[in-house]
Amino acid sequence: MTRNCVFLILILCTTLVCDAAIFHPISDSHRSAALEIFAPVDGSFGSLEEAYEALRTFDLLGIGKQLNIRASACPSVVDTLGSASSSLKDLFYALRVNMLLKCEISEEVFAGIASRCKASVHDAKSLFDFYYSIGSLRLIKDHASEVDVVLSDADEIFQAIKALSQSDGKWRYSSNNPASSTYAAGVALQTLAGVVSLATTEIDQSLIGMLNNDIVKLFDGIEKYDDGVFYFDEKLVDALGHEGPLSATSSIVRGLTAFAAATSGSLNLAWKAIGFSIPLILSLPATVLSMTRKDQLKVRVTTVLGSTAPPLSVKLVQAFSSGSKGASIIESQDLKFDAENDVHFLDALPKSVDLGTYHFVFEIVLHDSEEKNIYATGSRTKVPIYVTGVVKVDNAEIAVLDSDLGNIETQKKLDLAGETALSLSANHLQKLRLSFQLTTPLGHSFKPHQDFLGLVERFFYLSGKYDIQLTVGDAVMENSYLRELGSIELDLPEAPEKATRPPPQPVDPYLRYGPKAEITHIFRTPDKRPPQELSLAFVALVILPFLGFVVGLLRLGVNLKNFPTSTVPATFAILFQLGIAAVLSLYVLFWLKLDLFTTLKALSFLGIFLMFVGHRTLSHLASTSAKLKSA
Repeated sequence: MTRNCVFLILILCTTLVCDAAIFHPISDSHRSAALEIFAPVDGSFGSLEEAYEALRTFDLLGIGKQLNIRASACPSVVDTLGSASSSLKDLFYALRVNMLLKCEISEEVFAGIASRCKASVHDAKSLFDFYYSIGSLRLIKDHASEVDVVLSDADEIFQAIKALSQSDGKWRYSSNNPASSTYAAGVALQTLAGVVSLATTEIDQSLIGMLNNDIVKLFDGIEKYDDGVFYFDEKLVDALGHEGPLSATSSIVRGLTAFAAATSGSLNLAWKAIGFSIPLILSLPATVLSMTRKDQLKVRVTTVLGSTAPPLSVKLVQAFSSGSKGASIIESQDLKFDAENDVHFLDALPKSVDLGTYHFVFEIVLHDSEEKNIYATGSRTKVPIYVTGVVKVDNAEIAVLDSDLGNIETQKKLDLAGETALSLSANHLQKLRLSFQLTTPLGHSFKPHQDFLGLVERFFYLSGKYDIQLTVGDAVMENSYLRELGSIELDLPEAPEKATRPPPQPVDPYLRYGPKAEITHIFRTPDKRPPQELSLAFVALVILPFLGFVVGLLRLGVNLKNFPTSTVPATFAILFQLGIAAVLSLYVLFWLKLDLFTTLKALSFLGIFLMFVGHRTLSHLASTSAKLKSA
């Protein structure tokens, strides 16, 4: 029975629905989305709980085999199960992941975990302590049958968990918190199912009876959507966080399924017998049928995950137009089955079916009555069908009328299938009338969704030439179109003082933000250069002081007698002279191409260098001079 818990929410919806809602089976797009959402980040999951949720999803949908998750997840599972400091929650999810990946775990490790979980059951302080401990023991039982996981005092543990139940069928998370939760009720049912499966002897039937009463009370609070789907809501907001209807319903269904499997029976509630079956989903490959292409009505029935359904028939119970008052166009007709394409189909629509929206009501009938205990067909399914086709346009004309008497002043035929170029004129005292006739493929009159509105105020009393466009369209028209009919010259009166002013005209963003006109700049004509002779004479005058400086040095008898002869002082003296030369060269570069900031930066480094080598050189000269004087 537990194998039927494929998609737990849909199971409950399908078994409890009165007027079935429209569902669709899991498709490849859903699988791709799941693979993208649950794929591990950088090859690993954030926690073992996330790993289990992803692996369980991949297992149900048949995806994720190319990810090679086992290589990255199994080391984490082994470390968690082998660590004495791992929490009960981590052990529980590590065992769940191991159940899917089949990691290499020794029986000694399982035995140690089982011993720890048994001790935790007796020391449990909250519902989740029971849930993780007993859930871990059940997983060990399924994986390592030789490990002792049985509970000799199952009745006492059952009563300890039952003590957390409330009179309304809900459960508390702990004895210290009086708030009750629907989600916790599902957790408790799963935990009690584990106690029953691990018990050495049969659980006291009086305890089972009391639990059955709690479940009846829980179902007294079940709610229902407008489409007939039942669900459990979660009103608790102050315990472990708010759980929505989806989580609460899923928890209850898992709990009921687990407990029914553990007790080898079904749960008979006072108001309805609850059974757990694989839901069958009726879906249509296309809900739009074209009369032009003569499309067939096709229906496909699969399981929730898209697997092939058992032998069955699909009956078209009723079909009626959305605008009619219950008059059926089809009643109680079996669809034919195409085994090659696995679809049920209707040979042809009745001749009375024209363009429009219809509602088709289907019913699934299983061939083998015994399979009703395995598969849930739900109740009748109502599906909207749109029948489309080409609408014919006839008798199209446009006329300018006298507003007083309605006399036709100008009238022209229109060819809406071809090119039309009208040129009309009118004033504010006249009316413009556009008329045409639409017919369906069966020759019936057709009225599309359209609205023609012509007011002088809409033109803001602005006279001039206006374009005329005709738009005809509808959801079931295959030839909806937009036609340019031509233009009309309007002669409108002056606008009253309180008339609405026309809105500002939209500005072309290309003109506003696009390239501007090129600006051509003419530079000033350079001044005339002086004669070459004058320039050369000025250069000679600049060089003349330098020549006088050289002559003065020679007259003074400048020599290199005081230049240091020792290696180290001579090196500093040479570097000092090179530094001065570098400064002079920097001045030349500044004159030729360098900017002020670059020059100052380089000069600061050269200044520091000159100060250091110059100080060493001058210190040596002063020391030498002092020695000569003392001698």
